[in-house]
Amino acid sequence: MANKNLELIPLYEWGMFTEPRPSVIAGPCSAESEEQVMTTAEGLKDLGINVFRAGIWKPRTHPGCFEGIGVPGLKWMQRAKREFGLKIATEVASQKHVFECLKHGVDLVWIGARTTANPFLVQEIADALKDTDIPVLVKNPVNPDLDLWIGALERFNRAGIKKLGVIHRGFSTSEKIKYRNNPEWQIAIELRSRYPELPFFVDPSHMAGSRDYIQEISQRSLDLGFEGLMIESHCDPACALSDSKQQLTPEQLRDLLYNKITVRDADSDNQSWKENIDQLRAKIDIIDENLLYTLASRMKISRQIGEYKRDNNIAIIQANRWDAVLEQVVAKGREAGLPEKFLVTVFNAIHEASVEAQNEIISGHSED
Repeated sequence: MANKNLELIPLYEWGMFTEPRPSVIAGPCSAESEEQVMTTAEGLKDLGINVFRAGIWKPRTHPGCFEGIGVPGLKWMQRAKREFGLKIATEVASQKHVFECLKHGVDLVWIGARTTANPFLVQEIADALKDTDIPVLVKNPVNPDLDLWIGALERFNRAGIKKLGVIHRGFSTSEKIKYRNNPEWQIAIELRSRYPELPFFVDPSHMAGSRDYIQEISQRSLDLGFEGLMIESHCDPACALSDSKQQLTPEQLRDLLYNKITVRDADSDNQSWKENIDQLRAKIDIIDENLLYTLASRMKISRQIGEYKRDNNIAIIQANRWDAVLEQVVAKGREAGLPEKFLVTVFNAIHEASVEAQNEIISGHSED
């Protein structure tokens, strides 16, 4: 069920993006020199990009790394805006950053993943932007915390920001995966389901960490129906002072947008499509209803087991038993063509609910 507590102005009323999808924000990871900014901006303008991004202040893990050029870079972006008619965008992480952006005519700001994770900083930035008309895009926090992401959106909305959207750039992970950040698409999908009108961008550059995977992530985001892409583009990526491996040249970006990805339609007027999809969705509804009845039956038995454990003074969790159940479920699921990760997630959730129900019975808090 969608939440209704965000007041939003539709993306295509912001005055910087036009249909059809995808809406694209592109530019270098960092503004490094006036020549680099202008050369890249010109290349992007030639391929139809309207919103030019560049990092001015860069949050780096270790001191001594290139941490952004600072305010001089805003002047270079001003020039790109003036000469090429581009809208300009950058990341802000403090009240001071906001004031400098407003002073230099920045058209859009975004909140980085590390900043989103800090409600104090988010509130400081929201207060600085209060009563302005500048659009704000909020990246997901570094950790997969949907409530933290939504909380940041609420802070900006309460400050009067209605041109508000999000950027999904993936989540930090200690797992060995091919991407720099774990997509965790299910979290993005959940956010979209709660706020279907929220403008939604995906940042395949930061999610991938390598230009080799930008195409597949971009296509996945469009397949899911998200409106926009934020892609890093540099006139000479090999010489970039930050994130050189994940940036495309304007020419490579042109090839990606015009030749390598496909935009999916949100709907179709084709009568055959409508009839067939309605029939398939009706079947899904019936299966979902049966699943609910099955889960209710399972939970009823779990409560009966809880009563039996209580009466015989037995601990709730039987680890060996659950490990064996899960192993069997995964094996049978594999035979049915179901992904192991999906099965583990679903059945662990069922198990946790069963444990909680039994705990209520044993502790005497059951409503039964």
